[in-house]
Amino acid sequence: MKHYRMPCGKFFLDMGQRTLIMGILNITPDSFSDGGRFLESSDAVDHAEKMIKEGADIIDIGGESSRPFSDPVTVEEEIRRVIPVIDALADKISVPISIDTTKSEVARKAIEAGASIINDISALQMDKRMADVAAECHVPVILMHMKGSPQTMQEKPYYDDPVKEVKSFLEDSVNDAVKRGIAKERIIVDPGIGFGKTFDHNLILLKCLKEFESLDIPILVGASRKAFIRSILKDITGSEDEKDALRIIDAGTQTAVAASILNGAHIVRVHDVAGAYLTARVADAIKIGQITSS
Repeated sequence: MKHYRMPCGKFFLDMGQRTLIMGILNITPDSFSDGGRFLESSDAVDHAEKMIKEGADIIDIGGESSRPFSDPVTVEEEIRRVIPVIDALADKISVPISIDTTKSEVARKAIEAGASIINDISALQMDKRMADVAAECHVPVILMHMKGSPQTMQEKPYYDDPVKEVKSFLEDSVNDAVKRGIAKERIIVDPGIGFGKTFDHNLILLKCLKEFESLDIPILVGASRKAFIRSILKDITGSEDEKDALRIIDAGTQTAVAASILNGAHIVRVHDVAGAYLTARVADAIKIGQITSS
């Protein structure tokens, strides 16, 4: 597996020697699995610090839900949610902060507050000024494939060849980003598991992830708690005990994490950092043939 060393503010992302873990911090009332849990800044900060202790290499902070059929929020509301948390964390933690947003103004404010990665699920398409922010601030950008928007992406998504079409989209997005001033050495791609894909599309993309290696770009996969995992385990998660159902879904997520790693992911984006850390240690040892230190 090719190694990449990417400058990231005062940090570096070393990818390829071991899988990096991105911990999800949703500061939203409506995210599909943890909405409302971290709306208070103090709770969000505590959770970020907990994820770092559990093994997170990156903290990904978002103030707008991207679950299917979710409603957008204003720039002002998104800034109100995320900036106090980034402010509180930036000088306290020893890992980079990623801002999960499609809005250039939110991204710029987040970088000013201490974030050093832009995670844009629209691959710079929803806000044409996003590329300018990434280029001017010299920060890594994550370009994700999504068919449509969160409001429309699950309305009968169709592909003749999901791997070929997603890969082509990402290749075009990388080329466009480079033309707009973003160094290729600062780009990460994400096939967008669950974003405008059916059950079968998600499984095919995970199974064929190695096809994306020819892009010569680090690969991020975010399969955590996605609907296809819930669908596979629906006969087991029928319990009225919400915590027990989530435990089962997180266990299922670890299989998707392992598959992602063994098929070429450099970064996995997860809710359950502690579980993913253990999964990554074993999967990396299998893939690389040796035990890697964190």
